[in-house]
Amino acid sequence: MEQIVNGVRATEIQGARWRKSHHSNPNGNCVELAPLPDGGVAVRNSRHPGGPALVYTREEMVAFLRGAKDGDFDDMVGRVG
Repeated sequence: MEQIVNGVRATEIQGARWRKSHHSNPNGNCVELAPLPDGGVAVRNSRHPGGPALVYTREEMVAFLRGAKDGDFDDMVGRVG
């Protein structure tokens, strides 16, 4: 299995199926995620699709998403919703 590490060019991740939230900016300024074969998740900036991807384990993404759902990061962007 190919090992994918932080900072790899996003375009070098073979078979990546990038997707973004339906809440994203229609101009493409958003964060995109791609599931990886080992259960991890790659993250890239849609404005730089060939730029670096950050790679997280499944457990790291679970912790982040739970925190986001609980509002742990709302203060970083002001009031949401």
